[in-house]
Amino acid sequence: MQERQFDLVIIGSGPGGYVAAIRASQLGLKTAVVERDKIGGVCLNWGCIPTKALLKSAEIYHHFHRAEEFGISAKDVSFDFPKIIKRSRDVALRNSKGVEYLFKKNKIELISGSGKIVGKGKVEVSKGDNSVETVSAKNIIIATGARPRSFPNMKIDGKQVISSTEAMLLQQPPKSMIIIGAGAIGVEFGYFYNAFSTKVTIVEMMPNVLPIEDKEISKLLESNLKKSGIEILTESKVESVTTGKEAKVVLTAKGAKKELTADIVLVAIGVQGNTENIGLESAGVKVEKGWIKVDDFGKTSVDGIYAIGDVAGPPWLAHVASKEGIICVEKIAGKNPQPIDWDNIPGCTYCQPQVASIGLTEEKAIELGHKLKIGRFPFTASGKARAIGETDGLVKLIFDEKYGELLGAHILGSDATEMIAELGLAKALETTPAGIANTIHAHPTLSEAIMEAAENADGHAVHI
Repeated sequence: MQERQFDLVIIGSGPGGYVAAIRASQLGLKTAVVERDKIGGVCLNWGCIPTKALLKSAEIYHHFHRAEEFGISAKDVSFDFPKIIKRSRDVALRNSKGVEYLFKKNKIELISGSGKIVGKGKVEVSKGDNSVETVSAKNIIIATGARPRSFPNMKIDGKQVISSTEAMLLQQPPKSMIIIGAGAIGVEFGYFYNAFSTKVTIVEMMPNVLPIEDKEISKLLESNLKKSGIEILTESKVESVTTGKEAKVVLTAKGAKKELTADIVLVAIGVQGNTENIGLESAGVKVEKGWIKVDDFGKTSVDGIYAIGDVAGPPWLAHVASKEGIICVEKIAGKNPQPIDWDNIPGCTYCQPQVASIGLTEEKAIELGHKLKIGRFPFTASGKARAIGETDGLVKLIFDEKYGELLGAHILGSDATEMIAELGLAKALETTPAGIANTIHAHPTLSEAIMEAAENADGHAVHI
């Protein structure tokens, strides 16, 4: 079989790989994507998309139990958990099929199998039928993503000790669940299973849930999660996880040993890059602390080899991977793309109330020596929030006192993940408090809280 030649071969079809492939095709590059599983990677199949489908089911079920607040009678409300899981899987499948269609539309060659760099410009693809094909390319992009991280003392067995993947496939909610890690994944699954009556305990080593978020926002979220019935143990280090009739977690909480038991333990302590068995060592690609080292345009230590997305290190976000993919292929195609502004990347957590942020936390801004002007507006003072019964939350805007620059924005509340885009644009355009406050926001909307928070920063919010 004659070796096929391409301008670009991408190993991996997640939100980094597939977006890079489409943009490359638009730029006239003959492109192939090597994928060993389903198109769309973890995000479309096992992460971003199907988890949001699950969370929507939890949100609707929660709303039914509040129906009387809105003058509606909804008696004997129940749920069919296998149907909830099936809907999530169906949504994931439709998204994967959508990307498959985009590949055909853009004339991108999909090669099914596991890709490995075997020489300069050479990728070997091991296929499911035990055949092997080698393709050549002027450029190679590694977009192999990451997988759930675990430690020897909390080994994932897929049954009693599970990762986020298994957490999306349980056919019934367990009576009890211990979640190790209070990052976005841990908090989202905690919210989901708690909504369907699982007794949830979240264990976090750091002092706050969502440790990378602003402390004020984290504390408010923690209060809401506890109010909903979730037990939260912060400053608690897990020593061991063992299985048996029940799963047992031994931890040290503020100097004292503690033992917890539950039906299921979900390990949600981050991810590790998929760097193994893809030929990095033989190709001479530099890896640091488990992540492929790259420059601002995704270039590795080896000419002609690039890496994007989770495998290239934090932040492990789908929208970052997609942007990295676009920047990378535009550079390959001889364009002049702008590097990512790492200070203006939105982070979102989709529990209820939602959390969304960009830029610096208050703590980090102070640490960097900024004098701050902070504007806050609580959702309890929002007419729209009261109308829809979603008054938990806060908009917090952090400005530099001297120049009025927006340093960071933090939202806790309903639709926070939709509202954050306005603040990303405001930050990119170097908007001041007056710039936001003078922009008329439609009434009644939740986004008015952003305008009011900006007004509050200058001392003249109307509604608080």
